[in-house]
Amino acid sequence: QVQLVEAGGGLVQPGGSLRLSCVSSGSMFSLNAMGWHSQAPGKQRELVAAISSDTITAYADSVKGRFTISRDNAKNTVYLQMNSLKPDDTAVYYCNADTYFGNIIAGAGNYWGQGTQVTVSS
Repeated sequence: QVQLVEAGGGLVQPGGSLRLSCVSSGSMFSLNAMGWHSQAPGKQRELVAAISSDTITAYADSVKGRFTISRDNAKNTVYLQMNSLKPDDTAVYYCNADTYFGNIIAGAGNYWGQGTQVTVSS
């Protein structure tokens, strides 16, 4: 069983930055693909970024060049650095984990955190 705990959300002005973190329990972190999905009010949950066990990354077109996903296997932690934030980035951001990178991309990860709220507003 894997437990994921997100942190780092909050209120930020347009153009600002936030760094989300997600700590994973268990000893298999380095073997798991990890990802971040977002869900805005009234919308479906969608992929933001994903990172494989060997650090291949994938991003939604809307965040390319602004967001960076990374992982620290020594700390069992995955990060999402969010720069140049826009009001459209407002959503709950969920960390997820799975053995397979493709499942993360598809939003079908086996394990999910509780989510952290990101609000971009002036």
